[in-house]
Amino acid sequence: MARLRLVIADDAVLLREGLVALLARFSHEVVAVAGDADGLAAAVAEHAPDIVVTDVRMPPTFADEGLRAALALRRDHPRLPILILSQYVAAAYADTLLASTPDGGVGYLLKDRVLQVRDFVDAVERVAAGGCVIDPEVVRHLLARRRSPLARLTPREREVLALMAEGRSNAAITRALIVSEKVVGKHISSIFTKLDLPADNTDDHRRVRAVLAYLRSS
Repeated sequence: MARLRLVIADDAVLLREGLVALLARFSHEVVAVAGDADGLAAAVAEHAPDIVVTDVRMPPTFADEGLRAALALRRDHPRLPILILSQYVAAAYADTLLASTPDGGVGYLLKDRVLQVRDFVDAVERVAAGGCVIDPEVVRHLLARRRSPLARLTPREREVLALMAEGRSNAAITRALIVSEKVVGKHISSIFTKLDLPADNTDDHRRVRAVLAYLRSS
């Protein structure tokens, strides 16, 4: 993938510097770091990065400043990819952030559940490219807040959609369900049809919209 320019926001200095070094190993450049929401906004305005990686809790209250700053950035820069990297699930704001981006370019990962360096870098690159990457634990928190109305989907289709919401590729879904990739493709096609996602959009676009419909449903 082309070299990415990133802004990282986290109040933990060691984590920030660790991410700077890690991303440099994969030929990406962190153009600015910030320790609070104001610093994040200023860094984005100055550097116009390809993607922002931010924590949820930052000074002064260590509540949800980072996520609210991300929402403000999406309002001011609708096409700016944002990856939340946090120890916490702020469900009240997370679904708003995810819904703010029908074309993708958003992610939410939990720090303690990122076990492989390559997986994290892959997530950064996918979000920067317009994808949607969501930790399954975040999915569970969001769905716990609402009833799922996806009654038109079969149990297997809902299972496939849940795996899509975790950011899994068709091949990964095939391995998880122990079925052929052709079967998975048929399930996904049926999901698109039942969720009224028009065929004139790209499959990537429809995939993101299906995941967002899954998360927003009530």
